[in-house]
Amino acid sequence: MSISLRINKLRTLGMAKLIIFFYLILGVCLSSSSQEIAINANLSGQRWPASWIKASDGSVNGYGVYHFRKVFDLTSKPSKFVVHVSADNRYKLYVNEELVSLGPARADIYNWPFETVDIAPYLKKGKNVLAAVVWNYGAHLPVAQMSFYKTGFILQGDSEPEQIANTNTTWKSFVNSSYQPTTTDLQTYYVAGPGDQVNGELYPWKWETGDYDDSLWKEAVAIMVGAGKGAYDYPGWQLVPRQIPQMELTNLRIPALRKAEGINKWSGFPQKKGNYTVPAGSKISLLIDQTYLTTAYFNAEFSKGKGAKIKIKYAESLFEDRKDDKERFQHKGNRNEVEGKVFLGYYDEILPDGGTNRLFTSLWWRTYRYVLLEIETSQEPLILHDVYGEFTAYPFEQVSRFESRQQPELQDILSTGWRTARLCAHETYEDCPYYEQLQYFGDTRIQAMISLYNTRDDRLIKNAIDNGRQSIISDGITMSRYPTSLHQFIPSFSIWWIATVHDYWMYRGDDQFISRQLSATRSILNFYEQYLGEDGSLSKIPYWFFTDWTAGFESGMPPRAADGKSAIQDLHFLYGLQLAAEMEKELGEPALGARYEALAARIALNFKDKYWNEKRNLFADTPLSDSFSQHTNILAILTGLIDGEKARSVLKTLLADESITQASIYFRYYLHMALVKGGLGNNYLEMMDLWHTQLSLGLTTWAEQPEPSRSDCHAWGSSPNIEVFRTVLGIKSDAPGFKKIRIQPHLGNLREVKGSIPHPLGDVVVNYQVNDTDFLAVIDLPMKTTGILQWRGKEFILKPGLQQIKITH
Repeated sequence: MSISLRINKLRTLGMAKLIIFFYLILGVCLSSSSQEIAINANLSGQRWPASWIKASDGSVNGYGVYHFRKVFDLTSKPSKFVVHVSADNRYKLYVNEELVSLGPARADIYNWPFETVDIAPYLKKGKNVLAAVVWNYGAHLPVAQMSFYKTGFILQGDSEPEQIANTNTTWKSFVNSSYQPTTTDLQTYYVAGPGDQVNGELYPWKWETGDYDDSLWKEAVAIMVGAGKGAYDYPGWQLVPRQIPQMELTNLRIPALRKAEGINKWSGFPQKKGNYTVPAGSKISLLIDQTYLTTAYFNAEFSKGKGAKIKIKYAESLFEDRKDDKERFQHKGNRNEVEGKVFLGYYDEILPDGGTNRLFTSLWWRTYRYVLLEIETSQEPLILHDVYGEFTAYPFEQVSRFESRQQPELQDILSTGWRTARLCAHETYEDCPYYEQLQYFGDTRIQAMISLYNTRDDRLIKNAIDNGRQSIISDGITMSRYPTSLHQFIPSFSIWWIATVHDYWMYRGDDQFISRQLSATRSILNFYEQYLGEDGSLSKIPYWFFTDWTAGFESGMPPRAADGKSAIQDLHFLYGLQLAAEMEKELGEPALGARYEALAARIALNFKDKYWNEKRNLFADTPLSDSFSQHTNILAILTGLIDGEKARSVLKTLLADESITQASIYFRYYLHMALVKGGLGNNYLEMMDLWHTQLSLGLTTWAEQPEPSRSDCHAWGSSPNIEVFRTVLGIKSDAPGFKKIRIQPHLGNLREVKGSIPHPLGDVVVNYQVNDTDFLAVIDLPMKTTGILQWRGKEFILKPGLQQIKITH
């Protein structure tokens, strides 16, 4: 999909700009309502007239920040001026001082996105300035950021008139030596990239404006011509059109100053702009609170303060200092409390040059609830005018609805879950926005379902599925996470990638897109099959067989016998075979689908003999029956190895027996699926303890795992944003493309509840009322669909349109 950007006019504020000016107008979203731009076919699979360029004195692949400018004249204001732009690692593009594009979207070098922008609205008759800032993190590269290990920038005019803008040696370049990376030891796994240190005395103020004097800048150096993916014998970035929209940018005021040290609290700060003076020779700290977790570009406006230091620290929450605990800074307690707590976080640092009306904006967005400003002045006072954020995330729009007057706290759970899902979705889905920003395919399966049940936007889901296919290695499996500059393999996540493909097929159809994924599903299953023994069990699968973060699974891996045998391994393979068989029989090779069914039957044949323990009324994790988990039995139910009353009995056992390994936040998603399949779906609303506990601790997003949790924001905990619709309201797809709709409510103690979810052909809308004698359902199905209402073992045919069904108990 091509990208067209909707940009509101930038408010100049009469100040020099540092790094980037984001918009102060509420609700601005780059390309949130983009329209298609047809791309010149000559740019597809061909070498481009434009060249990749770098700064004349810039490092080839080391850390650096660079500026590029192109000044050209137009005889009249054009009605259309389309350009295609990309960079390695990242860029921000301005036209006549206005930000028009950020990118490129994260991907790999074989599928390197370019953004397409019609910049005509920002051009004028006469002199025009294109200006870009490009940076390369070098050795500090975030693990989610891939690179060709060359700093580069390219801008290509779409057709002949626009090619006056093409990158080549007519562009000028500047090495911005004011930047240095900052790093922090957070005493945990952190791979999201460095902060920025900026020395204001070295910064080229107003570099993006028309009045800036670039006479001392040097000609840019051409690296190689650009090329669309598939160009003959081309050794560089394989350029492809960006498939997702630009990220949302929305002004975000910070409401609360929680603590001030070294100075009295300023009235109105940080809610309002002002002239807040830090006297010369001062050392102060200001703890400000967004009051909820967010992802945003952080902005600080200031004047004077030559010789000062401004450190801006970011944290999800504050930590308890347990001096006698070996995990001293692991516990956070109530996230709303600040007294007696310690601030740990990464940071940006500004060294002011003494100028007026400077604006700092981070190169990359930050994740924070709390921000600690540590300011130390020298011989000149510093005037702090403003601090604020520009919220950024994938521009999802929630269209689902759920209402229950009887349990209004469900709305708090849904709101928190939606915020979590949004903060874990930018140019890819992400496990967590603070520590990693990596798209793990185990997490993504849940995140994609949240998107399917709550939005009409499928682009990020399709992008994630394509990322999985693009990550396949010669061994046959996907990487555990992708895009990534550091490979990692979790074979179970390859199965969950297959499940994501199947979910998208069931809820959106898109047969042509699904068919393109089948070669990857075959590759994954071939990888598993090579370890399948004659007895229908797998030997030890290599790599990290992560299943869940839970006590009893060392490093997240379930127990395996000495020969590698594991019920959970076998069940993952069985689950993948079952889903792939359905897709092959409909869209691929029916004979291969039949073969997958035969392999599934082979696994199932002796499974009970190897793993069933009659005394415990549970499947064991290994043939030795020395370990039991909810996980094994959940998967046994989901794969249909047991059903009916037997599944119900096993569910009751695994819910009651606290001695077995328990499903944590992540795997509760599969536990809740098993509840429905095993006939205990009405128990779901009684099993929300994990979420209620987190709310009571002041969390505003769902944590990675029960306390103590490293990350306070993991979207795998947002499964209630699926289950209130799929389990409580009971709406689920019953055929590929959601052409058939099954409605099986599990209301628990609810008496009145209503809601709706998006459907490819409209909305599915339900309204239920229950009393001691009757169940009344008002249901509206989209045209060209059929449906089944299932209530207490009885089924009723549903038709398209509005209908009312009354059932007497």
